[in-house]
Amino acid sequence: MNLKDKILAFMRNDAYKPLTAEDLAENMELKGTDLAEFWDILQELEDNADIIKTRFDKFGVPERMNLVVGRMSATSKGFGFVIPENPQTPDEPDVFIPPDAMLSAMHNDRVIARVHRQSGHGRAREGEVIRVVNRANNKIVGTFESSRHFGFVTPDDQRVGQDIFIPKDEFNGAPIGSKVVVEITKWPEKRRSAEGKIIEVLGIKGDPGIEILSIIKKHNLPTHFPAEVDRAADKVPSAISEDEIAGRRDLRHLPIVTIDGDDAKDLDDAVYVERLKEGRFLLGVHIADVSYYVRENTPLDNEARSRGTSVYLVDRVLPMLPKRLSNGICSLNAHEDRLAMSIEMEIDYRGKVLSYEIFPSVIKVYKRLTYNVVRKILVDHDETLRAENQELLEPLENMERLCHILRDRRMRRGAVDFDFPEIKVKLNDAGEPIDLIKRVRTLSESIIEEFMLVANETVAEHMHARGIPFMFRVHEQPDQGKMEKLNNLLHSFGQSLPKSNEIRPSALQKVLSKIAGRPEERIISTVMLRSLKQARYEAENLGHFGLAATYYTHFTSPIRRYPDLIVHRLLRETFNSGDVSAKRRQKLAAMLPEIALHSSQRERAAAEAERETVDLKKVEYMAKFIGEEFDGIINGVTAFGIFVELESGVEGLVRVSSMDDDYYQYVEEQYALIGERTKKVYRLGDPVRILVARANPEDRTIDFVLAGTTNIPKVLPPRFSDKARGKETSNKKNFSAPTNNRPKSKKTSQGQKSKRRK
Repeated sequence: MNLKDKILAFMRNDAYKPLTAEDLAENMELKGTDLAEFWDILQELEDNADIIKTRFDKFGVPERMNLVVGRMSATSKGFGFVIPENPQTPDEPDVFIPPDAMLSAMHNDRVIARVHRQSGHGRAREGEVIRVVNRANNKIVGTFESSRHFGFVTPDDQRVGQDIFIPKDEFNGAPIGSKVVVEITKWPEKRRSAEGKIIEVLGIKGDPGIEILSIIKKHNLPTHFPAEVDRAADKVPSAISEDEIAGRRDLRHLPIVTIDGDDAKDLDDAVYVERLKEGRFLLGVHIADVSYYVRENTPLDNEARSRGTSVYLVDRVLPMLPKRLSNGICSLNAHEDRLAMSIEMEIDYRGKVLSYEIFPSVIKVYKRLTYNVVRKILVDHDETLRAENQELLEPLENMERLCHILRDRRMRRGAVDFDFPEIKVKLNDAGEPIDLIKRVRTLSESIIEEFMLVANETVAEHMHARGIPFMFRVHEQPDQGKMEKLNNLLHSFGQSLPKSNEIRPSALQKVLSKIAGRPEERIISTVMLRSLKQARYEAENLGHFGLAATYYTHFTSPIRRYPDLIVHRLLRETFNSGDVSAKRRQKLAAMLPEIALHSSQRERAAAEAERETVDLKKVEYMAKFIGEEFDGIINGVTAFGIFVELESGVEGLVRVSSMDDDYYQYVEEQYALIGERTKKVYRLGDPVRILVARANPEDRTIDFVLAGTTNIPKVLPPRFSDKARGKETSNKKNFSAPTNNRPKSKKTSQGQKSKRRK
């Protein structure tokens, strides 16, 4: 245990009260080198909010001082919630922060909050922010406006909550109404706005492509590789040599295939299945050996670590690695020799892995197949395609059998299997949406999914058994409070969860099985998914709740996910001796938690950016149908209206103010709006017919009204100005210079690779 961990352990377990630095060092009996290092480490711990210094110069740990350290999740209404980063209990609630207790915290800042009121029956914890530890929003994307003496930027992300003041000499030539990137130079204070300077002008609001570029900049997604990374990529050979094959198992004779989407170019996994005796199968999962080309702490590695993941936006891919690698030497292209990291598993007729072997290999993909082709061969029995792929029929049929066996095993142990269709937006050459295509998971997608899942589990268990520091993919037990709310919803549909302090995934799976094919399936599945925690990367094995897996990692996509690259690197280190040195263990123990946290953050940013670009194009697409009627399902109910999802996957809001046949009251426990006079009920899961009233790409919102209503708002074109609605085009009236500014409250407002984040 290093000195930092010793100090924290002592303060958490042995110190019965806050101590001065001198008393702490004395009580810990620190001497020599430890005492010399103590002062710097204590300062580092304080700066990072691991410990707290009181006004009396004494130190304590936040969890014993009624303090919570976590991430601020702000809202457009001015209040926020602090999400604890180190929960003391599995279901520790967030801390509600009222608008007047936000200090100067902005969305995603890391903060310390003092809890004033602990959670009670039906009540959340409430507190105030007492310190901003780390700022998250040093660069913000928004729309620039100006007056004669100063300007301001209104952030695209309404959760940021306040405009950014721009001094006149920091306009950087930005025209009024342009989309810009502003860098914060002074953080907000109680009566002052944040202040900044414009560092990049993206274009004029409404220009083609400007909204997607704004989303890219908002999430700090890099669009180009640094020159040194490009130079490093150029040095990577475009073909493998005989020297590189030496020491690898040669599998080029096997009819290994890739199965991916039609438009996939970074092919990082290939498979082969052979039928053995006694109902057993040999499954080979062969993954691009990216770690051979991307070595630790090189420019390629540092850039990949920074990016964390490839990002699949609606109109482009932002790859984690340069195309020379991602689409070239690392991609398992058909008929090309490729270096791979292989795992071969012998699996019995019940889906149990009897034995396995992990090793470096060289492969040559026999044929590239797509999900559509495999589906037509195995499900539709397309005679033409079956004739063209006669030599692959037996391997493909073996894959089908093994897929069912593996899935049945997962279901038996209680895995929660959601099956939400993915909406793909088809664009024309000008980037305009021309169709929404619902991609449903079929047998072909399930084959690859099941094979990747069993490979990931086997690798995770293999490394855990060796006790080597490792990168796991974890999914923790859901919060008890959210499960209780979910149970309230289930009761209204005649379903329920067993009473237990720790819900098991099998209980959720049973509910999903009972409602399969019923009208409420989509709604219950959606609410259930929202009730679960997010999966993330972690250097500690915490299991995977959703998969009902004791061990899980990400091994199968090193071209597009940095944690997979780390897993490959760690595997490679064990091939010779089966272990790593004590010095390497110590380095990994310090390094892996940071990589896990950063990778999880970049994954969330990528997912949000992907979702935002799809939502943008959905809104642009629906602008063509203003005034037309559609059937939909209520998938959300709030006090201000009902959210309705159409068959195409488009979601819009029916505002309660447009429901003019009665006064409607929100009944939370029934997930319903109920008319006072008519007793008409609009309830979660109910079918409704709506009319498209408005589509606003700027806010990425769609307004519906109920078909037949007499209160249809004036229909406006998809790109409309505030002036057209009779409002001021500028926010100048509501904006004060930094000397006296009050933050404004604002109104509230998936990709090309079909492989799911589990």
